[in-house]
Amino acid sequence: HLAAPLCRPPLPVSAHAEDAREGILRATATRAPVPPPSESHGPVSGLAYWQYEKRLLAEIQASAVPKHVAVIMDGNRRFAESLGLNPMDGHVYGREKLEELLNWCLELGIKILTVYAFSTENLKRRPEEVQLLMRMFEENFRKLADDPRVRQHGIRVKVIGQLSLLEPKVQEAIAYAMEKTKDNSNYLLNLAVAYGGRDEIIDAVRRIAGEAKDGKIRPEDITEELFTKHLYTNGIPDPDLILRTSGEERISNFLLWQIAYSELYFADVNWPGMRKIDFLRAIRSYQQRRRRMGT
Repeated sequence: HLAAPLCRPPLPVSAHAEDAREGILRATATRAPVPPPSESHGPVSGLAYWQYEKRLLAEIQASAVPKHVAVIMDGNRRFAESLGLNPMDGHVYGREKLEELLNWCLELGIKILTVYAFSTENLKRRPEEVQLLMRMFEENFRKLADDPRVRQHGIRVKVIGQLSLLEPKVQEAIAYAMEKTKDNSNYLLNLAVAYGGRDEIIDAVRRIAGEAKDGKIRPEDITEELFTKHLYTNGIPDPDLILRTSGEERISNFLLWQIAYSELYFADVNWPGMRKIDFLRAIRSYQQRRRRMGT
């Protein structure tokens, strides 16, 4: 579940690996954060690292932060392989990193977080990997909805994508999470599941074409505003910042319409290995840019 404090005793890696292979995700299982490289050189360098993080955090909090951050969480399998684990184990580590990310956003006051959790292309992966991910979605959407901290912080959960492509139990869990949090209004956690940017645009075009055929709208009525209302993200402001991990520098069919004027930041670290300082640097980079919005 999301927004969990990372203070529980970590399980050994072997336990995580076994859980991943069995498709069983323990509600209380949390690994210790991956240590930054500087910490391996002794307490002095580790202290300097944390002092730098604290200073960077204070610097960021003194300026305006983006209202909406969207993240392409890339590199789960490569992260696991780098540790000598089964590639599927990376999804367990990736889930826990999302918990940390939500905590960081709450700390900074970032109101909207959109994450690319599962693309339509991901459905073409090996059946055992897709099954693991479906089990994770089913279990964690329900836990998320029932977590008292979600109500405490006023987090609304929204899921976008072609949800009909998901297993019925996953669809039910998603519906449960969205219904239970629908009245929360402080923060929005927006998860793209079975999502593709091109599919979203095509779906919008189809709906508009249908309305035009029925005589509800005229061709001259079609504007950017009207088109936006037919997207999955209707009612959600466009992202201010797009963050992608793994070092890859592409959008991968994510929010193609919405990111027209978003700032882009590419972090050269696999998703589960992203540190708080990496995220803070992305926010600082955003703050240092002058957004022209096409003007």
